[in-house]
Amino acid sequence: MATPRVPGEGSGEFTLPCGESARVGEFDLGMREFRCSCGETHAVVTDVHPPSRFVPESIVAVLREAVETADEFGEFGTPHLMGMVLEEFPGEVVAEDTSEEGRAGFSMLWVTEFDSRALHEVVVELVVELMEHAIGHAEDPTAESEFEERMFAFDVSEFVEEYRRVRDFEDEYDRPV
Repeated sequence: MATPRVPGEGSGEFTLPCGESARVGEFDLGMREFRCSCGETHAVVTDVHPPSRFVPESIVAVLREAVETADEFGEFGTPHLMGMVLEEFPGEVVAEDTSEEGRAGFSMLWVTEFDSRALHEVVVELVVELMEHAIGHAEDPTAESEFEERMFAFDVSEFVEEYRRVRDFEDEYDRPV
């Protein structure tokens, strides 16, 4: 006979990308990094983190307008960004469904092998690739060449540095730009 389950009653334990174990209860909504017993710091993302954690709201609006989703999320968001990261780095990202963990406060948790700054750069690079792909379908050769010109001048590391400075990720009053 099956035993009835109460949300939050499960073990909540999962394996991190480095091979160490962690419990869902060790993570909260405000976390962006997790100092692991392996000695490394792993980036932490939850489904409730806004995509503006990585790119400005204006870019998020363009992505939501341009990318059609066929899932339960309704519009393009952080789960889609992290899906792109997971697809690109399958061995370096762990995705944990926490929907049965009643006290978690989030339904999905992603922990990466790399730290939050490196993850930020990866996400920006993937968004640029996505935009480049979309421009390729625009059937406007001038738009494509203009985009490519701008991308040659775009420095991902510099953008991430400035974005993180403006967003002040260390402050609990962090707001989208």
